[in-house]
Amino acid sequence: MSKELLLLADVLAREKNVDKEIVLGALELALASAAKKRFSEDVDILVTPEGLKSIHRQLEGLGYIPPFKFSKHLRDTELGVKIEFLTTGGFPGDGKPKPVAFPDPEQVGIEIDGIRYLNLPKLVELKLASGMTSPARLRDLADVLELIRLLDLPADYAAQLDPSVADKFRELWQAVHATPT
Repeated sequence: MSKELLLLADVLAREKNVDKEIVLGALELALASAAKKRFSEDVDILVTPEGLKSIHRQLEGLGYIPPFKFSKHLRDTELGVKIEFLTTGGFPGDGKPKPVAFPDPEQVGIEIDGIRYLNLPKLVELKLASGMTSPARLRDLADVLELIRLLDLPADYAAQLDPSVADKFRELWQAVHATPT
């Protein structure tokens, strides 16, 4: 905890005549709650249909519940985080068939510190396909803009993507580089 927060806890404890440990505990809970609201509203997990069945068998009733009967998604009952499952063979965005589909996670995953993530080209490709086909998913296009900007992705990165989304990547790349920082 920062020096300023420790000083604040000390002042509050003295002013309110409350044990400093109680004030520190309350501050930690408030910070955790704020972080949860900002960063952990939902988690997307790419799974195969078999993996989805296995996850439900293993987790339902152990602090994870489906938001409604027969839902493929789960909710963490302790933190309230929604766990959304993207299933191999499904389609991003509007859910309609298109050249870009959710892949088998074994084919596109990379492991970092014991956790498997989607590799960057596939993540960009899926976000583009999603944002291009669903007005409700425009945030996915904004995410790609941020990835281009933050990672300084080159214009020729589009060559690593499915042709159906490559032109949109180039358009977003142009937008990032036409805007003065």
